[in-house]
Amino acid sequence: MRILLYNPDNGVTANFMPHLWMFLLQALTPAGHEVLLIDGNTQPMNDAEIVRFVLAKRIGLVGIGAMTRMIAKAYRVADAIRAAGVPVVMGGPHVTELPDEALGRDGGPRHADAVALGEADETWSKIVADAARGALKERYVPVDAFGQERKPDLQSYPKIPWNSLDIDQFNRIPGFFRPIMEYFRSEWATFHIIPIESGRGCPYGCEFCTVTGFFGDSIRFRSNQSIVEELLLLKARARRTKGQVAVFFVDDNFAINGKRTKSLLRDIIAANAQVSWVGQISANLLRDEELVDLIADSGGRWIFIGMESLDPANLASVNKSFNKPGEYAAVLERLARRNIYAITSFIFGLDNDKPGVAERTLSQIRQWPPVLPVFGQITPFPATPLYTRLEKEGRLTRPKHWLDFAPFHMAHTPLRMTAAEVQDEVQYAWTNAYSPKATRRSIDSIANEPAAYKISHLIARMFFRGIYFPQKGAWAWLKVIAENRGTVFHVIRESFTNWHGSAATAGDLSIEGRLTTAVLVPEAPANNSTD
Repeated sequence: MRILLYNPDNGVTANFMPHLWMFLLQALTPAGHEVLLIDGNTQPMNDAEIVRFVLAKRIGLVGIGAMTRMIAKAYRVADAIRAAGVPVVMGGPHVTELPDEALGRDGGPRHADAVALGEADETWSKIVADAARGALKERYVPVDAFGQERKPDLQSYPKIPWNSLDIDQFNRIPGFFRPIMEYFRSEWATFHIIPIESGRGCPYGCEFCTVTGFFGDSIRFRSNQSIVEELLLLKARARRTKGQVAVFFVDDNFAINGKRTKSLLRDIIAANAQVSWVGQISANLLRDEELVDLIADSGGRWIFIGMESLDPANLASVNKSFNKPGEYAAVLERLARRNIYAITSFIFGLDNDKPGVAERTLSQIRQWPPVLPVFGQITPFPATPLYTRLEKEGRLTRPKHWLDFAPFHMAHTPLRMTAAEVQDEVQYAWTNAYSPKATRRSIDSIANEPAAYKISHLIARMFFRGIYFPQKGAWAWLKVIAENRGTVFHVIRESFTNWHGSAATAGDLSIEGRLTTAVLVPEAPANNSTD
């Protein structure tokens, strides 16, 4: 049987890396079947084009995975494929929490022939076998002999053959730029950002987050050896293809177990398996100087921090009191000293927010080392404690907001602001955080750093701006460059006159490391969660 695994685009911005679930299920597919992958972010297709592809390739089963913000698109594609007579199985966090919606048992239309609930590591082979003999069941749930949900321990993690997979569709070097790179014989004809997980689960239980509900509050880890082997495989592929590779550790909290994380990073260093990587780590875990040293030495270049708010009352209201806003500056300084960028995430519309929250946040950001901030509004995802609380309080204005996806729009009534005011605050934050003036201020704040460091920060800021302000196509990019022409020319001039900079730490990070990570551009998360 030929199988298609499809992930729809996220509806906000082009996703910066492929989705791990597709490669994981491909590796878990029993021998004798062929698996094709389509990521809607890199291979955009309308419904008719997808159906034509499915029929032309004689696909026997389509697997669709989608987070909440993608589910409306996922349902529409599934409907079109099923109408053409091809069975569809759906899975992921949203379908796990609302299986009756996908199966049409909540009064709405049916979108899937079958649903895979929870982690599909153990159920996928059963789904494929049943589909091959035309006997799909409606629900597939990983359970033990007593009928209790069972989660894989990750110690027998499947090997994903990155060295032989076709991942051309995920090349982050723009097509128009590749001939130039080839002309100059640069080893930048390809640049791939590869997702790797080292563990699953989170014990924190933030009110808005879907992670604990889906992966559980007990942490399960892969073996250090399996992760090191995967990194070495990726490094070998990059050398063989004369390209570049970086890794995103998709763990929802990469350093949740400090002892284990340090052990992993030491093993990476010992095996010379370092690649540039980005990971998500809570601010409170970054107090540890030794941990941050190991992050830098092992190739860590970007750390995503879910700061969410500068107001302790807000953090307490969503069960995230372990975040201490008074510590944010010290954490960022600690990272900056090692030339590690911070991607800082903020949520507006929390219960203690008032008009002006965006400017108050930006005022604080301006006092920090240059960071890459992202902003969103608080979103009640289904089955989270936040959704349940707002539903009981009668504050949900769009109870099924995911069926009418509207990025950066509220789905409930805030306490101290209107929904329109929250939307204005989000726009104000993006506009002023990534204005030409703000970009020049960030570059000036690292005036003593090497030119490569400035180049990487400038490129990253331009890409991050595109999370909120679409900038697809040559004309859109030319406009952004023109708006920032003063800073662009300044950095170019610095490249010729002061390449090495004058900072004492100029040699701490290789030029290749700085430039390689310049194009790590994450999508804007609505909240710090799997959704």
